[in-house]
Amino acid sequence: MTRRDLLIGAGAAAVALGGPAVHSLRADAPGGRKLKVVVAGGHPGDPEYGCGGTVSRLTSLGHEVVLLYLNDGAWPPTPASTRIAEAKKACAILHARPLYADQQNGHAIVDNAHYETYATLLAAEKPDVVLTQWPIDNHRDHRAITMLTYDAWKNSKQSFALYYYEVSDGEDTVQFSPTHYIDITEQEPVKRAACFAHASQTPERYYKMQDDVALFRGVEGGYKRAEAFVLQLRSPGDPLQLLMGR
Repeated sequence: MTRRDLLIGAGAAAVALGGPAVHSLRADAPGGRKLKVVVAGGHPGDPEYGCGGTVSRLTSLGHEVVLLYLNDGAWPPTPASTRIAEAKKACAILHARPLYADQQNGHAIVDNAHYETYATLLAAEKPDVVLTQWPIDNHRDHRAITMLTYDAWKNSKQSFALYYYEVSDGEDTVQFSPTHYIDITEQEPVKRAACFAHASQTPERYYKMQDDVALFRGVEGGYKRAEAFVLQLRSPGDPLQLLMGR
């Protein structure tokens, strides 16, 4: 029995022990329903690099996905208009919708007022699932989006399943130990196109770094390429486990 088999069994048990039943991840399948998934990231590009393959799988199955960026990515000499246009293009490739929390790149604020504003923004989306960045990360904006998301989840009385994802391991994400591996082998070309839509951000360098992570996680999970996640304890159910092993 592989680690992946154990994780699949554990996920199924978690759903059986009290999470809402999600019988199929196909929105149009018997017993299936359309999920609302929000992928939160510090900047335009973070959700695409960390979760682009998983997003592509979810939207291809009929689910709604929103990419929620903490800021618009503006950083001299690249203006906000360029980053917003790139994010729009990336989201179109993934069949997702962009959304912004209206903070400033490199100047993230985590205080009571921003906790409340962010929680209101997230609650308005009524997500079933939220994927956010790993809290142990070298970039302040990445840590900030995670703290804001976790606080919103906690104060919503754990109303959605919460997962963490990784980006640029070693440079950004550190000490990441996955609970879930999602096969993205077939989605790699779509993920690549979405990442390369962020043309102002040297995608040649960053995509290579992230694809190395996907190849390594693929070895761990038993696939050619995989994206890895950590499920937050006390989440109501485990919808992503139904993507595992397929």
